[in-house]
Formats: sequence, C-alpha cells, structure tokens
Amino acid sequence: MRGFRIGLLLAGTAVAVVFAAAAIPAHAVTDDQKDIERLIPVPDTTFAPPPTTKDVGTPTAPAAKPTAPAAAPTLSTPAPSTAAPATQPTAEQPAAAPALAGPDQAVADRLREVLSGKTDRIIDRRNKAAVDAFYAARNYAPLWIDNGSVDARAKAVAAFLAKVDVDGLDPADYLVPDVKAGAETAALADAELKYTQAVVTYARHAQTGRVHYSRISGDISFNLAAPEPAEVLGGLLTTDNVAATLERYNPPHAGYKALKAKLAEVRGAKGEPAAPRIGAGPVLKFNPKTPMQDARVPLVRQRLGLADESDSTTYDKALADAVKKFQESHNLAPSGHLTAATVDTINGPKRDREADIIIANMERWRWLPRDLGRAYVMVNIPDFTLKVFKDGVQVWKTKIVTGQPGTRATPLLSETMKYITVNPTWNVPPSIINNEYLPALQQDPTVLDRMGLKLERNRDGTVHIYQPPGERNALGRIRFNFPNKFLVYQHDTPDKYLFAKEVRDYSHGCMRVQDPDKYAEVLLSISNPREGYTVDRIHRMYGTGEIDIHLQNPIPVHITYQTAFVNEAGKLVLRDDVYGRDARYFALMRSDERRVGDIATESRDGGGTVTRPARLPDNLYPFANRDGGGSLFGWLFGGGPQSSSRAQIRQGTWSR
Repeated sequence: MRGFRIGLLLAGTAVAVVFAAAAIPAHAVTDDQKDIERLIPVPDTTFAPPPTTKDVGTPTAPAAKPTAPAAAPTLSTPAPSTAAPATQPTAEQPAAAPALAGPDQAVADRLREVLSGKTDRIIDRRNKAAVDAFYAARNYAPLWIDNGSVDARAKAVAAFLAKVDVDGLDPADYLVPDVKAGAETAALADAELKYTQAVVTYARHAQTGRVHYSRISGDISFNLAAPEPAEVLGGLLTTDNVAATLERYNPPHAGYKALKAKLAEVRGAKGEPAAPRIGAGPVLKFNPKTPMQDARVPLVRQRLGLADESDSTTYDKALADAVKKFQESHNLAPSGHLTAATVDTINGPKRDREADIIIANMERWRWLPRDLGRAYVMVNIPDFTLKVFKDGVQVWKTKIVTGQPGTRATPLLSETMKYITVNPTWNVPPSIINNEYLPALQQDPTVLDRMGLKLERNRDGTVHIYQPPGERNALGRIRFNFPNKFLVYQHDTPDKYLFAKEVRDYSHGCMRVQDPDKYAEVLLSISNPREGYTVDRIHRMYGTGEIDIHLQNPIPVHITYQTAFVNEAGKLVLRDDVYGRDARYFALMRSDERRVGDIATESRDGGGTVTRPARLPDNLYPFANRDGGGSLFGWLFGGGPQSSSRAQIRQGTWSR
C-alpha cells in the first residue's frame, strides 16, 4: 500500500506539470532571441529570486508603482550610510518594472545590452555597477525616455541643470542631449544614459564638492558621503518636484545660503557702474590741532555712508570714528587711521574676483557634515576667530592664533571634542623635536632646561621631550581635546600679546585661544550643565597635576577656511587667502586637472603630520669623547667629563 500511494503521488505531480506547461503559450525562439538571451545576466539569487511570469505581467496590466516614495536626499548625517534606505528602490528592493510601449521596450533591450556588457562609455565607472543594478531592478525600463522622446521628468531635469550656476557650479559639467523626434533606438538609449550620468554627477558634486579636498591640500580631511546613484534616481522617479529634489543635495547651512544670495547679488550688479575706488596715499590720522587734508576724503566719506559735506578734504573726528567702526567690523586694527590695508578693504576686489571668492567658499561648505550638531564649535582660520553655536545661534566668540602658512598650517577637519584637560603636560610632537629642538641642542645643550622642558630616552633609542604643567607651559593652563589624525588641539597660551595683532598665524598648527577659561565654562555649560563649572571653579583647579573633564555630551568641532562669509549685519566680509586655498582652487579649475577634480588623490606635499620618531644624532659634538658614547646623549648623561649643571639637566627624567 505504501508503494502504491507513492506511485499515485508521483503520477499526480506529473499530470500537474503537464497542465501547467499547457497553460503557457508556446513561442518559436529565433536565433536573434537566443543571442539576446545570452546577453541577459543571471540575477544574484542571494538578493532577489529570478523573475517569474507573475513579475512580467500582461500587456493589459497597469504599470506597477514603486514600493515607496523616495522623498529626499539623505543629508542629515555626515557619515556614509551603510545600507540603502528602505524607502528607496534599489537592487535589493526593486521597484516593479512598468509595462513598456514598443519603442521603449527596444530602448530597454538596448540598455540591458549596454549596461550588462563592457561597451558603455557614458556612465562613470564609479557609478556603473550601481546604475546597472538600478536599471536591472526595473527590467531596464528607461527613466527619461517615454514613447521615443524625453519625458516631462527629463525636461525638468534639463531646466534645473542649466541653472546650477546659482549654486556656484558650472552647467557645462552636466550637459544633457537634445533628443530629436524619430531618433533611433541606439540614440535614445545613449540619451537615457547621459541624463542619468548628468544627474548622478550633479548630486555628487552638490553634496560632496566639485573638487575633492585632497586635491587642494594634504592637511584637509573630511568624511564625505556621496549619495548613492539608486537613491538619486529613485528619488526622481517618485517626486512631483524635480527641482526641489535636486536642490536638497546642496548644503542646508545658513552660511552657505547667505553666500548663495550674495553671489546672486554680485552677479546682478555686474551691469551696474562699479563704485569708485579710493586711490593710494599717505596714512590719514585725526589730529584736532593740525587737521590732515587729503583729496581722497570726500570719496572715503561717500564709501562709508557719511553725510555729504560738500568738498571738504579734512580728515575730521567723525570720519576717523567711521573708519574705526569699519576696521572693527572687518578684523582690522581699530585705530581710526586710514591705512593702506583699510583702503584696500573698503575698495574690495573687483566684481568678477569677488564672485570667484564666493564660489570657492561655497565649495568648501560642501565638505562639511550636513548636520553640524545641536551645539558645535566653528573655527574660521582666515578670520582668526572661534565661535560657539547652540541651536543655530552664536552664543560666544573669541580670538585665536592659528598655524603658520606652509607645513605648519592649521588643518581643516570636523571632529568631536571629548574632554578638556586642566594643567596639561605638553608632549612635544616629533616634528618639532626633529625640526627645531634637536638643531637647537647642537648650538646649546642647556636650551631645553632654560625652556622648562624635560627629555627622556626610550629603550628603542628614540627620545621624548615634554613640558610639565605650570605657568610656563606652552599649552597654558587648559587644553581642549578633539582626537584627530593631525594631532592638533586648542589650548591656552602664555603668549597673550599675539592676540593684539591683526594677522595671527604664529603657531605650529594648533589653535591658541584668547580666553580659554571662559571657553571651558561655555562648553561645559552646554555639555555638563548640572555640574556648575564656572571660570572661578576652573581657576581653583590650577595646579601641577593633570585633570581631565570629560564632556558628557561631546561637541563637534569644525575647523573651516572662510575667506568670504556674511556677518551678523548681513554684509559680505572678505578675508586674505592666508594659506593659498582659494588660489589652489582657482588654478585647478582652470587647468586640465579639472576633469578629474572630484576624484580623491594622495596627500599633496606640505600637509599632514610628521610622525617620524625623534632620535638624538650621534657624533654631534667633537668634544664628546668616546667614554661618553660619542653622541649628544652620551655627552649629556654618559661617563665623560661634564659640568654639574649639565649633569642635572635630565637626571630624574631619563628612563631606560
């Protein structure tokens, strides 16, 4: 009986298979169809099953809609997403393919052939796999072509890309073809791919920059998150507002939007007569006893908005006060004297140059995280300022000293401040030891002792130089720590006189803060609000032992390079290009490198951190005898003759 039941089961299965086969229409397979089938890639069954007759549908069935709308580009976090959003149609979550008319099916077949093969020369190789996956999920149905012509979506994209210069981008980088009526299938498929390439490229440039930061300098590092092609294309597939969807890839920051408005303002004024420029001349000062006279005075009055006083050429108190106010608002020494620097700032650059500077700064905004943080610190190197923001409002500001141009430039980055150190020890970086202290020791072996520095020799022969906590410490009394690959931080300084200077680029790369006690109070009031830190409490912590205060809510730190920004009064402010970052951007955009400007490259010379361990050179002093080892260290600490003062320099700090 058991064998009989199994026989019946097998027989029934066979009958079912026969009926199922009879229900499927038979078609004669031609050689051409076999060739096409051989070009169709086998789907990866780990992500989606092979298509069935249910997936194909019938000619009378309506086009299926995507599983969920793709609302807007994911811009809320700076980190790259590790998985495609659930609302976006991707290869892992395909949107159902629409039913296609005859001409569009031919385009789909051509797209399948091109994207699945090695003949595609339109789609950037960085995007090819993702674009192929997007189209494969749609059974290669075109996104921009409908019934042999571009559709309304494509026309809206073309109109938007033609005007991206309002965001400082070049429409020539995103050209789309003009599809003529009656175009052949191959031309339509090429047009489809060119639209896709233009849109994906625009989204990447708008979100992460037309120029990759690594091509500007090696001392710049940001976590760029380019949008996924499937996200870009999927968002446009479902939106009813193409322009708004594409616009959202641009930075959402208020600083960027203010520059965009100023760019339009500057360009709109190009047809108007330029303001007369003030000529060169001697420095003008207010002198009540012997007033200075100068032919430039009426024009200076006009440019500063003072009431017209006919043709008076007297540099009076009212004008001196207006000059002083202008200087204060433009980071100039507020002397009230009409100096050459003040005249240059009043004149400003010519309009074309002004627009270029604005565009360069808009580009750098694209490198920053889209979400700066609820509370954050923003450093502006060319302005030599540090600002603290909370809930989009500036709550505090101070002066800073930044790195010197060249290899000591302060790097551009976004990192997170995690703790504050009171009474810090300064561990001298290997770069400073190698480049400055070892050469100084050749001239004077007592130099470290006079500077309050300690030297230790490690077992591997390298040396460690540090400065214990105290009033003479190079870091002052407080250090603000946001770990980063450049090993820079913010700190106090005993050299307070530098804050009186207009240009404050004197450090080795770290940022010296004018009022670190208040800075600590402001940060801790935001991060640790219940602990009651005040300037007085921080002062009472001063001593000889390091104290770390951990931020309960770490605060992002953004070190930026803004040579153009809009101030609180709505005025465009321009700063000197102290590190040449603008100049490098302009040079790249005018050279052949422009073609690959958005591709990352290895660090350029002049940036980064020197990590080569510091070693004391041998045979440095002719008077260091063999008993002392014939080296500086042997001379300082070895058994050879030496003075008692030198013998004390490192005793107690040299560890083996």
